[in-house]
Amino acid sequence: MTDHDVVVVGAGLAGLTAARRLVATGLDPLVLEARDRVGGRTEGGATADGTPIELGGQWIGPTQNRMYELVAELGLETFTTHNAGELLIDLGGKQSHMASHRGAVPRLNPFALADLAQGLARFTRLASTVPLDEPWRARRARALDGQTFETWIRRNLRTPVGRAYFRVACEAVFSAESTDLSALHALFYAHSGTDLETLLSVDRGAQQDRIVGGSIRISEALAAGLEGRVRLGSPIRRIEHDPDGVRVHTRGGEVVSARRVIVTLPPTLAGRLEYAPALPSWRDQLTQRLPAGSVIKLYAIYPEPFWRADGLNGQAASDRGPVKVTFDNSPPSGTPGVLMGFIEAGDGREWARRTVGERRRAALDCFVRYFGPKAAEPVEYLERDWMAEEFSRGCYGAHFTPGVWTAYGSALREPIGPIHWAGAECSAVWNGYMEGAVRTGESAADAVAATLG
Repeated sequence: MTDHDVVVVGAGLAGLTAARRLVATGLDPLVLEARDRVGGRTEGGATADGTPIELGGQWIGPTQNRMYELVAELGLETFTTHNAGELLIDLGGKQSHMASHRGAVPRLNPFALADLAQGLARFTRLASTVPLDEPWRARRARALDGQTFETWIRRNLRTPVGRAYFRVACEAVFSAESTDLSALHALFYAHSGTDLETLLSVDRGAQQDRIVGGSIRISEALAAGLEGRVRLGSPIRRIEHDPDGVRVHTRGGEVVSARRVIVTLPPTLAGRLEYAPALPSWRDQLTQRLPAGSVIKLYAIYPEPFWRADGLNGQAASDRGPVKVTFDNSPPSGTPGVLMGFIEAGDGREWARRTVGERRRAALDCFVRYFGPKAAEPVEYLERDWMAEEFSRGCYGAHFTPGVWTAYGSALREPIGPIHWAGAECSAVWNGYMEGAVRTGESAADAVAATLG
């Protein structure tokens, strides 16, 4: 048995920033991480020629102020996501191109365009009224939480193209179907990240910037600064707690005692731990109802980004899968050419059952449909199935199914005795993003430090 002031469960961004803040206040934390690496749902990788790629979360954008501050504090740099050229829209069986700057209007028929415009305006107005700290207190919260996002789409959009746009947006943002989550959660989440347009945009949006060398460098730098306070390969099995503190048991039989514990795991994984005494029913019922999204992130590597010569920026949005959203993820140098795509939501659940070879063929078929025959012959193909990751079981984050916010929302962030919660899903601002993870890690550390004096 070892003793520390605080045990932090998880060495993702929330856990590492919590530990960093605790050290700054003079406390002695220990971070226990199940994986053999830090970073959580951010993960580094490389192509055959050594070009860094990101297998997990990668982007930051305007109003994610704490992330930009942290990048600067750690001596890291950002670069802009490639956005020059037109993006491809593939809805309703018809392809069109669209300017890449924010506010650009897709080239749709007038009826579909008018329908989409009114739907976006209505959604944005309604989202702005949802209180970020207490979404369950929104006007008509029970009615909005009692319906799926799909129900809202059907009631507020009239054209097939308008509805398809919202469904593709839902898959891109939540890696979930519009039938999976409540309308209230969709509204809260959009407001948490400013608005839906911000969540979907590169220009002045959530996909604007990347970290030179990959987002994993943030976690690696944070861990290096903690000087031996991060222990890898230590999955947690059980947390015993009482008014005097906690005893955290690992699967390997180690027991760490502390005055407080900060659990930064995704809610569904936090709910799988043993607690003694058992957590209150409302907290456990909450974690039973917060599933992770379904996503496979994949890469096709080419000698050069050939799509740029055709005036395209490598971005596609389609209602035909399995790869419905793509980006140009080439490095700042421009070579090699890197196309990145997602298989998400229902497609993710279906294609996770297929072989890597089948997914590769299907992904390249989509790339050819978007960018032409040159996309058929990459020099390399890479992927990460986040549903198969034992210590994530899905990405990007948890989504709130119908009825959860109004029935259990108040239990999301409330400590249980000496047990505190943090992680991207706990954040009122930029919920589900790296910014949200950092904010909750630091706020949980501040709460613990205040409690311990």
